[in-house]
Amino acid sequence: MVEPYLRAWNSMISDCHGDFRQDYQAVASILKSCAGLSAVKWGRALHGSIVRIGHASCHAVSKALLNMYSKCGALDESKKLFGEIGSCNDHDPVFWNILLSGFAGSRVYDAETLRLFREMHGANYPKPSSVTVAIVLPVCARLRDVYMGRSVNCYAIKSGLDTHTLVGNALVSMYAKCGLVCQDAYAAFDNIDEKDVVSWNAIIAGFAENKLMEDAFRLFSSMLKGQIKPNYTTLANILPVCASFDDNIAYWFGKEIHGYVLRHNELLADIFVWNALVSFYLRVGRVEEAELLFRRMELRDLVSWNAIIAGYASNGEWSKGLELFHELLTLDMIKPDSVTLLSIIPACAQSRNLQVGKMIHGYVIRHPLLCEETSVGNALVSFYAKCNDIKGTYQTFFMISRRDLISWNSMLDALVEGGHNMWFLELLHWMHCEGTRPDSVTILSVVHFCVNVLKADKIKEAHSYSIRHGLLASKFDVEPTIGNAILDAYAKCGNIGHASKVFQSLSENRNMVTFKAMISGYINCGLLDEAYMTFNWMPSSDLSVWNLMVRLYAENDCSSQALSLFHELQAHGMKPNAMTIMSLLPACVEMASVQLMKQCHGYVIRSCFGDLHLDGALLDVYAKCGSIGYAFKLFQFIPNKDLIIFTAMIRGYAMHGLGKEALGIFFHMIELGVKPDHVVITTVLSACSHAGLVDEGLNIFYSIEKVHGMKLTMEQYSCVVDLLARGGQIDDAFSMVNGMPIEANANIWGALLGACRTHHEVELGCLVADRLFKIEAENIGNYVVLSNLYAADARWDGVMEIRKLMRTRDLRKPAGCSWIEVERRKNVFVAGDTSHPHRINIYRILRTLNDQIKEPFQLNQL
Repeated sequence: MVEPYLRAWNSMISDCHGDFRQDYQAVASILKSCAGLSAVKWGRALHGSIVRIGHASCHAVSKALLNMYSKCGALDESKKLFGEIGSCNDHDPVFWNILLSGFAGSRVYDAETLRLFREMHGANYPKPSSVTVAIVLPVCARLRDVYMGRSVNCYAIKSGLDTHTLVGNALVSMYAKCGLVCQDAYAAFDNIDEKDVVSWNAIIAGFAENKLMEDAFRLFSSMLKGQIKPNYTTLANILPVCASFDDNIAYWFGKEIHGYVLRHNELLADIFVWNALVSFYLRVGRVEEAELLFRRMELRDLVSWNAIIAGYASNGEWSKGLELFHELLTLDMIKPDSVTLLSIIPACAQSRNLQVGKMIHGYVIRHPLLCEETSVGNALVSFYAKCNDIKGTYQTFFMISRRDLISWNSMLDALVEGGHNMWFLELLHWMHCEGTRPDSVTILSVVHFCVNVLKADKIKEAHSYSIRHGLLASKFDVEPTIGNAILDAYAKCGNIGHASKVFQSLSENRNMVTFKAMISGYINCGLLDEAYMTFNWMPSSDLSVWNLMVRLYAENDCSSQALSLFHELQAHGMKPNAMTIMSLLPACVEMASVQLMKQCHGYVIRSCFGDLHLDGALLDVYAKCGSIGYAFKLFQFIPNKDLIIFTAMIRGYAMHGLGKEALGIFFHMIELGVKPDHVVITTVLSACSHAGLVDEGLNIFYSIEKVHGMKLTMEQYSCVVDLLARGGQIDDAFSMVNGMPIEANANIWGALLGACRTHHEVELGCLVADRLFKIEAENIGNYVVLSNLYAADARWDGVMEIRKLMRTRDLRKPAGCSWIEVERRKNVFVAGDTSHPHRINIYRILRTLNDQIKEPFQLNQL
């Protein structure tokens, strides 16, 4: 477009005898065109011609040249020319403004811009104008230099410029961006004599940027009552403010603004307003209304498409977002850009749609400009990582031409999540050699790696690096993310001492995560008292921490403390959730308390939790507490039974010796099309074993590979060996053990030894015991079984030998213990203990029962 002007210029140069040499306005116009087109090459050529014909001394031409160099970003040449102009710039602030505008517009030379302003201000003449102030104040805002901003403000006040609309608007924006919106920015706004729409937009945007949404909306309401009418920028500022309110209020306000737009044709014709409305409806989750509005738009630009695609993605409707992306690809005039791809690639990752993601990657490769976008490459790396395609992740990472820190962090995170520990170390070393300095995200990946490989020494290295480079949280930080991660890593690696030191170092800014990590560390190390002390130190706690403590006591046989904490959290005004009940259930099992179990179940019903995992746990605990009838009733009432529920019911019947009932539930599950896993099959085999259902158990065992296509496990072999042994088929059980494709473990040999004891197979029992003692020499139960086997066959020398072996190895049999709940009271009985207050009556009734049991046997003998 600049060529016609250049041809005219050449014509003027060649006609040296005409008046064209004096046509300064034409020269200035051509230079203005060069500035507008950033044609610095042609501008330089014109500059040479201007010098040769003597136009350089012209005030207008010099100004146009300076403007051309500044607008084209040739700041060194503009500064040199500014110095050569000499006395002109001493009398005209426009020269200074042009130079300042060039440096300020580059966004790289902010410090130089402020230095030039000080130089101009110090020269006293020419005086900075309102334009000068409006150029400098945004630079102060970018640097967050409030001190310099206030100095410029003081100059504006002394010069009477502060009431000018241009200066006032710049002051409002500067103070707002520096976080001083309530007093300074608002005072500057209030001081403007003639406020325009830019003034209102600046103050509304300032309050919104500082999260003062109600104040921003109140100002917008005031604006509507005045003479100044909102424009598209106003609506683009206020609609996100509306979206930040509660859903119903936000939607109502947004609809009101939408109605306002419909009543003003100038807004209705603006595509930016339509885009802002579409984005608003998507932010408040009104996806259908957003698409309806989108479809009604007469003209759509790329921003419109990006908004609707990103909106669907952010609302979790990934498939719809992909559909719109494919529709965008069919258009001729509009093509996706990096913003589009950064919305759609995560959609493929979330839906694990590897095929579509690869197609999008192919589209990127076919468009070189998109290939050059580092952010797109980073998004693709994350996509392949989430799809567990480590090969694709690596290849995409290598294809990124200009890797940034996000690229490295994405790749490191992918490797650590996939468990590729050696590759992780190699990449970390490569990153270090490339000179890329790790940040807090990198350290989080390193700490995660250390936990995966349980390397406490590597955690120390990451900890030291974080301290040296100031990455650990200071007392001014709100979220001590790195500190919490290092603390948690030390705790998981068993180094509770270092974890405690990190916990102490975070004393100034501990948050809920810090305390939970420390408590979990103590729990993992079995330090219950320390965990409880840390819990009591917490200034405030949420329900998750209480649940953690209840579970701690419940799972460590401290049922009374767990129950006490449960009542205490209710006294603190907290409402137990499904996880609270799950945490308390082990206490019900430990106490064998059906009454407490019913109370928990009643609370679950009243709270309408509707959690299948919780229902399965309740069912399981009913069975463990001896109430198999209640367990079955609960099973019947669960509407959508899954594999967990069926497994719990089958396990309940198995532990009560109800093998046929367990088989009935199992076959019912198969009929419903629920695919079994190893756990449920092992459970039903155990049920068959305890109920003596040999044929049924063997049929299920042989169906594992043939019907269900699963490989046999050690636990399943153990069950079928126990099944055969209990059924008296000792030789078959022994043959199965010897014919196993994998070496039998202690459980299998132990089951076989117990069967030998039951069926008085002494010789085979000795052989089995010999194999068992080599695998599990410290289990006293095996010695007791073999001793009883010898005693049943009257081989007292063998009994004495086993007892001598037990004394040599210092093995002692723990006392047997059982308990029962009667009238809500737990009664505990330990072998050899006579401390129960009703022991005399209990033993008398037991003797009576024993005599009654023996009577039928004695009568049969007669």
